[in-house]
Amino acid sequence: MRVARVSTVIDLARALGWFADGQYVISPRAKPSALAAWHDPAYLSALMRAENGTLASDEARRHHLGTASNPIFPEMFRRPATAAGGSILAGQMLRHGGVIHSPGGGTHHGLPDRANGFCYLNDPALAILSLRSVGVRRIAYVDIDAHHCDGVEHGFAEDPDVMLISVHEERRWPFTGALEDRGAGQVWNLPVPRGFNDTEMSAVLDRLILLRLADFRPEAVILQCGADALMEDPLSRLALSNNAHLEVVAALQQVAPRYLVLGGGGYNPWSVGRCWAAVWGVLNGHSLPERLPPVAEAILRALSFPGHRMGKAPPDHWFTTLRDTQRTGKVSETVDARLHRLEARAVVWH
Repeated sequence: MRVARVSTVIDLARALGWFADGQYVISPRAKPSALAAWHDPAYLSALMRAENGTLASDEARRHHLGTASNPIFPEMFRRPATAAGGSILAGQMLRHGGVIHSPGGGTHHGLPDRANGFCYLNDPALAILSLRSVGVRRIAYVDIDAHHCDGVEHGFAEDPDVMLISVHEERRWPFTGALEDRGAGQVWNLPVPRGFNDTEMSAVLDRLILLRLADFRPEAVILQCGADALMEDPLSRLALSNNAHLEVVAALQQVAPRYLVLGGGGYNPWSVGRCWAAVWGVLNGHSLPERLPPVAEAILRALSFPGHRMGKAPPDHWFTTLRDTQRTGKVSETVDARLHRLEARAVVWH
């Protein structure tokens, strides 16, 4: 989380002239009363005291704070509360329809009473509840992060008016999201093997995501667009280019009158910044330039990757382009077989 992510997306979009008047809204910081729609007030209190350096060690252990994956740092409440404020605001703004991109959101591991996997608050869950508060009933949540959305599934697996679809790397933390999970019948998990490629994601989009959404007929779609599923990311072993993400983003924009696209994981500053800036371009119907203008290229060249030993210099296209070269291939027997199992279950489900 030390790498520049959201700031890079904003800087690139501005450099490309992709912000029209009124398109950019500053996220408010959510108050504890708003966060309590999902989170335990005792946990919220502990989180604020941890930020102030006054949290007792036994409370820290109870709420999983101060661990390697949930460290204590100076803005550990304010920063996630601001991302959560954006997701809550998005739900309100989508009352009558529209499209919103909030790259600071997507912290899908957070649990009601404790931090989990770099996620101190669960802003996707808060977005679902915010949409509910303005009368939106049927909500589809689609997650293409490399890691399973265990926090969101914890909250909504038994809610028949929320469909959950997650495509994530198998045998990857948090080791949840089994193919067999069903919840109230609308949980669709697809663990995929390492090396998962663009061709396979296209198959998943056609044979799982779009079919299930067509059956469900959601009033709103939330997409968690985690960039840690890209090949360059250090926290997964998948082989996607950002074309796979952009294909999903574009396809889901046609599904429902309300569409919220969140960020999520992404730990390579060049791949995540390029991907989410391209997402903003696709959502607005902009053509992605084959070569970035010098002002945008300078933004990417100024990035650093603190604490990571790359072993070689970044390739030049990380500085000069937004769109990757496609990484196509065969649909593996494993992916095909798992899709067949989900397709068979869908027939029974009907």
